[in-house]
Amino acid sequence: MTDTETPEAIRYTADVVALTPDGSVLLIERDWPPYEGTWALPGGHVDSGETSRAAAARELEEETGVRVAPGDLRPIGVWDAPDRDPRGRYVTVAFAAVVPASTRIIAGDDARTARWWPLSNLPERLAFDHADILRAATTS
Repeated sequence: MTDTETPEAIRYTADVVALTPDGSVLLIERDWPPYEGTWALPGGHVDSGETSRAAAARELEEETGVRVAPGDLRPIGVWDAPDRDPRGRYVTVAFAAVVPASTRIIAGDDARTARWWPLSNLPERLAFDHADILRAATTS
């Protein structure tokens, strides 16, 4: 970096792939741009002083009402492609959790709605690179 270049602003997020033993995944319909009205994994910004694992558990509960202990989240990986979010540079740490098929959900926070989707019949398009994250969670 030269003296005239400004460091790139990087935002830190966490996403959750919540799965049921019978093969469903929990998705939210986004209520805000970008990708407003598109289905996505629950997730959001990591707050100051918070770990990505704690943020993932918090965001899952805020957006869907599903409570999972941070220690029950299994790391899937890090997604950091420079163009993964049209708002700028976002780096996400993704986690997976298995919850009972009878787990009740309530859309909240940034979610217009939330629902269980069979892995065999997902929406045609997911927001961001969430299809890649979901694929990694279900093939590892």
